Amino acid sequence: MPESKPRKKTARAAESVSATQANKPNAVWFKPVMFGLMIIGLLWIITFYISEGKLPVGDWGSWNIVAGFGIAIMGFLMTTRWRS
Repeated sequence: MPESKPRKKTARAAESVSATQANKPNAVWFKPVMFGLMIIGLLWIITFYISEGKLPVGDWGSWNIVAGFGIAIMGFLMTTRWRS
């Protein structure tokens, strides 16, 4: 009875290495920065409304809302890369 050829194990080894790298947790600084950006963006917008447009940057006017949302959105985009 003929014997089958043995399979190459190099492909499996490469897959297991890439799988372990994909499941690697984030750096320690990742979560504080992610939540910090979301909170700073929220506080930026709240400060703008409470100060009636005078703060955080008076010359920007309504662009302060865009800046606040931009900062918060950067934090929310970081959640797509978050691994625990």
